[in-house]
Amino acid sequence: MTVNLIKNYKNCFSNKYFVWSSVFGFVFLVISLTITSAAIMLATEKQNNTVTDIILSNIPAYNLANFFVYGAFALVIFTLFIVLIKPERFPFVSKSISVFYLTRSLFMNLTHLAPYPDIVSTNANILNKLTIGGDLFFSGHTGFPFLLALIFWQEKKLRYLFLILSVFFGTISLLGHYHYTIDVLSAFFIAYGVYHFCAKIFKKDHKILLNGVQN
Repeated sequence: MTVNLIKNYKNCFSNKYFVWSSVFGFVFLVISLTITSAAIMLATEKQNNTVTDIILSNIPAYNLANFFVYGAFALVIFTLFIVLIKPERFPFVSKSISVFYLTRSLFMNLTHLAPYPDIVSTNANILNKLTIGGDLFFSGHTGFPFLLALIFWQEKKLRYLFLILSVFFGTISLLGHYHYTIDVLSAFFIAYGVYHFCAKIFKKDHKILLNGVQN
């Protein structure tokens, strides 16, 4: 496996298009995450009132902060791992994630709702600093794994894993009252749109993702 991995890396990085596309994808990702961080701070500063919700108003809040926070960290690490073992995935994955988070940065500042008021957490500090503020619409916890499910749709194990994780995080978001129902449900539709937009705009990267680097 190690020999094949080294061979694959050599094959990928001997392709000029792949190299430049990877550099662009990395820079694009850094920029999008920087913008997202600024957007979260702005949305949190501008947050206003809470509203009633068809689900949150009818169920108690559960303390699921550990799943919400550390589960997301684990998902990011796993995503990084599956990209590193198959570098041909990187250009399309990085650009798609970048578009996803730029889209979220815009949406989260269109309406300034405050988080639902009855959130329960035993690690409130890390939860508040990293995830809970005015950055509600739409749920990144739900949309991110669903986007990955679409990206890796042809790989059944990854497809089903990410679909399960998307439903899992969506459920956690609602049970913990970390997101409104509309934040969770809309994430599936927005991620679907982002994927198809990226597949059309980054056609060559999508082809590399599916078929590997052709030298």
